[in-house]
Amino acid sequence: MQKQIIIRTDKQNALYDITRQVEKAVAESGIRSGMVNVYAQGATAAIMIQENWDDSVQNDVVTLLRKLIPSGIWEHDAQDNNGDSHLKAGIVGPSECIPIVSGKMGLSTWQNIFFCEFDGPRSERSIIITCLEI
Repeated sequence: MQKQIIIRTDKQNALYDITRQVEKAVAESGIRSGMVNVYAQGATAAIMIQENWDDSVQNDVVTLLRKLIPSGIWEHDAQDNNGDSHLKAGIVGPSECIPIVSGKMGLSTWQNIFFCEFDGPRSERSIIITCLEI
């Protein structure tokens, strides 16, 4: 089963919790044992599994990446001024694969799935969810 979800982002760099949308897709798939792949379409976005206790870890991720990869110093900035966005997305990666166990995602208590926006805000960001049975 494959499903596309669309989200709107309101910040240049931020993490957006998409766990509930992925859970819904897994439930709709009816798969009891398998894998779910969550893929961000776009060269300046990524998917990350991270702690969900509060916003502090997500804020720390954004702060770390801003410090490691500052804006305005990259060769690609001459094209569209978002060289840092491409580098951040490349380091984090476009997808995560999560096991489906007894019809539910095998995430731990403190894990959620986040869409990482590195070139926002955007009125539309596309995420592809693919559920595979094993």
